[in-house]
Amino acid sequence: MAKSGRHLFLLFAAVSFVGGINGEYLGKFIGQLSELHHGVSGEVYAVDGRTIHIKDYTYDGQGPAAYFYASTYKTADSKGFRLRDENNNGDVIRRYRKEGVTLTLPEGKTLNNIKIFYVWCEEFDVNFGDVKIPRNFDYPRPQKIDALKGVHQISSDNIVIVDAQTLLIPNLHYDGEAPDAKFWAGRGPKPSPQGIRIADENGKELPLRRYDGKTVVLTLPGDLTVFDIGHFGIWCEQFTVDFGHIQIPQSVNVPPSLKMLGVSPQSKLNCEVLDDELAFEVRWAVAGESIVLQMVAKLEEREYMSFGLSGEVANSVMIGGDVVVAWVDKETLKGYAYDYYLGDKSQCSGPTGSCPDSKLAENSNNIRLLNAAMVNGYSIVTFQRPLKASDQFDLPILTNQSQAIIWAVGPLNQRDEVSFHSSYLKQDSFIDFARPAKWNCPLPEGETAAKHVEPLKAVTTEAVAVVASTTTSAPTRREGGNRRRGSNRISTRQPETHAEIAEEGQASKRESTRTRGTSNKISQRGTQTVPPPTPVKERNAWYIPPIECYEPEDGVFYAQMGPTGGKRGYPAITGHVGWGISWYINGLLIPEINVVRGKTYNFITEGGDNPEVSAKYHPFYITDDPVGGYAYKTPEERKNISILAGVRFDKAGEPIPVGVGRLCHWTHSGDSDADDFDSFGAYQRTLQLKCDVGEPGIVTWTPDRNTPDTVYYQCFTHRHLGWKINVHDSCEQAVAASELQPTIVKPSEAQSDLEPEASIRQESVNFPSPH
Repeated sequence: MAKSGRHLFLLFAAVSFVGGINGEYLGKFIGQLSELHHGVSGEVYAVDGRTIHIKDYTYDGQGPAAYFYASTYKTADSKGFRLRDENNNGDVIRRYRKEGVTLTLPEGKTLNNIKIFYVWCEEFDVNFGDVKIPRNFDYPRPQKIDALKGVHQISSDNIVIVDAQTLLIPNLHYDGEAPDAKFWAGRGPKPSPQGIRIADENGKELPLRRYDGKTVVLTLPGDLTVFDIGHFGIWCEQFTVDFGHIQIPQSVNVPPSLKMLGVSPQSKLNCEVLDDELAFEVRWAVAGESIVLQMVAKLEEREYMSFGLSGEVANSVMIGGDVVVAWVDKETLKGYAYDYYLGDKSQCSGPTGSCPDSKLAENSNNIRLLNAAMVNGYSIVTFQRPLKASDQFDLPILTNQSQAIIWAVGPLNQRDEVSFHSSYLKQDSFIDFARPAKWNCPLPEGETAAKHVEPLKAVTTEAVAVVASTTTSAPTRREGGNRRRGSNRISTRQPETHAEIAEEGQASKRESTRTRGTSNKISQRGTQTVPPPTPVKERNAWYIPPIECYEPEDGVFYAQMGPTGGKRGYPAITGHVGWGISWYINGLLIPEINVVRGKTYNFITEGGDNPEVSAKYHPFYITDDPVGGYAYKTPEERKNISILAGVRFDKAGEPIPVGVGRLCHWTHSGDSDADDFDSFGAYQRTLQLKCDVGEPGIVTWTPDRNTPDTVYYQCFTHRHLGWKINVHDSCEQAVAASELQPTIVKPSEAQSDLEPEASIRQESVNFPSPH
């Protein structure tokens, strides 16, 4: 596929997965073509309900009038019908030498109601080769799996495996607060640093932004497929934190991507230019009982664009028309799409005029806005509607013939409804909405244009509701050209079409090949170095009193979790950003701890005890490693690290954390933000300790003469949650050393906002477990 093809966009699901040899995946195997005449041979696979792929198709091309055929009858004869290939070609079959061919059944035909596929010579009524479709054949189709759920408000509806390389995440929510969250996948049931980044819906590997109920379509990189991964989720790369993940079912039967079939995706989406001067285009795809459309135009401030069905099938007339009126607010960037009935050429007034259906009757707006965007002045609105008329104000979209359409562009009135139209269709114009897909709009010219294209991505299947995620980029202008349109009009990513997933049942010789090479694919991509945390430039840190060597007298510390405290908290203290939580020791945010060699200390650990919820599982340990996260260290990294307390090793040498206890978390209350407080003491008074039901853990440690002067308390499973422990030979030495340190805050600040004791100790409060 051409390089710019990687930037093309995906509109609806209509291709499935296929299996072959040498790890190739082509779909559900139907059978071998019988080799009757002219050297016809090949393996036939079901791609989806309406798509067939022939692997290694061979034909000498000598037949006078040979066509690809299928029939709802059991025999190969002239009662069947022709099939078109991936290039929309239904012509006489040319010569093939072990080539791949993808064919589409006509509208209304599926692999459930055809009984035979064959190569038929129309001139002599001869079958050159055929394959029977098994009774009750279960063709491939998309499959719903679990929904995402995790920290940072992460949630979604059930994720859909659209095809072997495409995941659809409906209604995704994420607060966008983490510094380095990425879509992530890898082998095994849980995320780890050895996984791989999955580019976002715009093809970027940047930290994820906030999502508020958006539907996202993701494509696995390169030749990676869902058969190569065991999990998918959102992972904070800098801090090795699992924010939420799901497992990918083993041996799942899903469609292949068009890329795997070697098919150009643009062949599956329609586009027509409505008006060149206005850069007005309509794009669409029919799937199941609905249609997804997108309108694109260069609109002025408070202008609408409308497109729909004429009041007459044979002529383009406004009166009686059924249209969608859409626009994007240039200030708020919010999109609108409304179902309109054009009862009259006047503005809507009471029950007459050109009115939104919702003003004429309740529950009559049958348009579903999928997404909208404003890019370089171009308004892009994507929406869905049923093919059939839903009420008296709707017209049906025909799938067996062309029908007249109408369009208009004009200003909105003060009620945000259509007024007069400044531009409109002035002659009869027709569209066959169910035609074989044709892209009759300008395409990007070269890589320069394609680089700036953002994707429209929508997925439509028979089993899954239509959902979409839309952004599109603008074209370049033609010098000295039109007021609105340049010669390179809206450039866009074309759709990859995918269909539905098949159940298990592919021939065993092909089944075993789907996972071949899995280890290599992941290992080649999973060698990324965990990035260091982002450095902080301004470090106006709160004063956090250190825990001195003489306190507490009994040597007992409470280690619990809490917020990082805004810009003046964890980031300013450590010099790099955090991911939202950090250790609190005796109620203090990552204080430096001073200890004495030879004295025994007990850390009451309350950082979480459920390893199934990674983001709430923080075993406490002490180490000479300033980073932490020993669980995810490579063997080479572990060689240079010493663990002083909190971890034991089993007979096989595997580390097992012992600093595990119920989760206690200092929680901020009130409407203020951490950055609103001038001191930690003031912020601390807004914190309340909330604990899950359960028992705390304990880590006992006695530093000795071999203990380094500086060590760290850390989290076993995550990086950069703790801070320093200073180890002294005697307490007198520690006090003397502290007296030599310069004062870093005003004494009045520490004295006024903190209790006289430097270390604050608070008993835990039990709260019901959220799990």
